[in-house]
Amino acid sequence: MTTANLQKLVANGTQLLDDKQAAAFLSVSAGTLSVWRSTGRYALKFIKVGRAVRYRQSDLEEWLAARVRENGATA
Repeated sequence: MTTANLQKLVANGTQLLDDKQAAAFLSVSAGTLSVWRSTGRYALKFIKVGRAVRYRQSDLEEWLAARVRENGATA
C-alpha cells in the first residue's frame, strides 16, 4: 500500500490503529498481535506501510464479531 492510498483511507474516515492501539482494542498485548501476524494464526487483516503496521478498526470489529459463539463449543 502506498502512502497516497493510506492517506485516502484516512481521508475517507477509516480509523487506523497502530499495533499498540489495536492490541488494547482487542485486550491482548502488542507482542501477541506480532506473533499472530508472523504465524498467520488468525486471519486478522492488517496494513503494512514500510515498517509500520496499521489495523483498520472496522476490520478488528468484524474479526471480533466473527468469533462470537452461541454455545460452549470452543472450535
